[in-house]
Amino acid sequence: MSQPATIQVLLVDDHAIVQQGLAAIINEESDMTVIGQAKNGVEAVQLFRQVQPDVTLMDLRMPQMGGVEAITAICTEFNTARIIVLTTYDGDEDIYRGLRAGSKGYLLKDCKPHELRTAIRTVHEGLQYIPPHVGAKLAQRMTHPELTERELEVLQLVAQGMSNLEIGAALSITESTVKSNINRILSKLGAKDRTQATIIALKRGIASL
Repeated sequence: MSQPATIQVLLVDDHAIVQQGLAAIINEESDMTVIGQAKNGVEAVQLFRQVQPDVTLMDLRMPQMGGVEAITAICTEFNTARIIVLTTYDGDEDIYRGLRAGSKGYLLKDCKPHELRTAIRTVHEGLQYIPPHVGAKLAQRMTHPELTERELEVLQLVAQGMSNLEIGAALSITESTVKSNINRILSKLGAKDRTQATIIALKRGIASL
């Protein structure tokens, strides 16, 4: 009997120690091996083209190009790409964006080694791997009203502590337009003020500091 093919895995994470730990977990299995490591989204896209892995583990927040942009770029070029998001962030917006971009699985970095291996094998077989708590957050996200691109821009600047006047100047819009955007943001997020909106946005992964 011929040996089953080894699952070739590409690691994408900007922390060397995380990469080493993941490589150790994967390489000790007889049916999987790490064939490449990238530390940001730009490297990930280039390396994916070169090695064309069976499964890619992708961090979300990295320098130069983040995970969502890298997943989008890879999946646009390779529609059979099998990517698992592996991140410390479990905000519903992070999950939603990662899966919408084309990832087939979503894992948190505090998962157990056996769960990581199970996810790799599951996604390699062409199935999705979404743990129950991630699925629950995703379902919750689907019930939230969508923020427009402009509202997301305004919210990001609110989270950074800018005043309406400063936001208007940064985005080249009037102060009254900023106010109306903020009112819609508060309504959509179910927040009573800017501070609460910022807390909700950071927790859900809609904005970052």
